[in-house]
Amino acid sequence: MVKAANLIGKAMELASLLVYQADSVISREIVKKATRTVTFFAFDKGQGLSEHTAPFDALVYIADGSAEIRIAGKPNIVKKGEMIIMPANKPHALKAIHKFKMLLIMIRA
Repeated sequence: MVKAANLIGKAMELASLLVYQADSVISREIVKKATRTVTFFAFDKGQGLSEHTAPFDALVYIADGSAEIRIAGKPNIVKKGEMIIMPANKPHALKAIHKFKMLLIMIRA
């Protein structure tokens, strides 16, 4: 696995950063700063994150597959190449309709 520091200044295919694992959700932190984080996730089919809230907006970009992302109870089907913004203080949850990979960008400023 390539370390995050080794990603700087190099072009890479985003989806290649993680390999799916059966019945699992795996993640890889790409950037971690006091005011922002960028994390890449791979979800096997049927896996997800339970409903929760965050005190800041979060942007999700789907790099592979598709996901159901519920925001304040409203389901959104987000597919490869699409993005959605989950607003601060609104409950949200994610579920893998098919296995999917996503980039999560959180800005805390």
